[in-house]
Amino acid sequence: MSDHAPDEPHVFPEGRKPGEMLFSMLLLLLAGALLAALPWQTTWLNGKGLAAQPRFWPALSLGGVVVFAILHKLSRNQLDRTPGRWLEGLTWIRSLEFIGWYMLYVAAIPVIGYLLATVIFCTLLALRVGYRGKTLLWAALFGLVVVLFFKTAMNVKIPGGAIYEYAPEGLRYILLRYF
Repeated sequence: MSDHAPDEPHVFPEGRKPGEMLFSMLLLLLAGALLAALPWQTTWLNGKGLAAQPRFWPALSLGGVVVFAILHKLSRNQLDRTPGRWLEGLTWIRSLEFIGWYMLYVAAIPVIGYLLATVIFCTLLALRVGYRGKTLLWAALFGLVVVLFFKTAMNVKIPGGAIYEYAPEGLRYILLRYF
């Protein structure tokens, strides 16, 4: 007699998930390209053991990615295809938008400063994902707490914004030091 009810999910699914083969192929291509570029990116050091060579550990890990991507592809190849592969790939591409948000944030810090950039970024990102009302105030407060934690409590050195140059001398020091 089986311990599992027939409607419970099986540990090893019997069909492919949408995008599974696309993911394994992209992973195989990326790892293969990085592995092929390794000789141009690293050197061989004379007199050093194999484990001390700069390319050994990256080659081992990328080789592992290639092997496991191939094994995954072979193990899933004979299963029935599930529709939705390209829709899943489109979802992955759409998620790259948030990398653009981060790049914009990093570019804004030297111009408007860490405090303003973080508060604006948190608020705009909360707006982007659909929050409204009081939640936007919480997002701005979260940005302020992040700045106070990193700049004041942790004493992380982040360059001040160009906008700080227009502040009066005493305020400029406080902005550069704590915000």
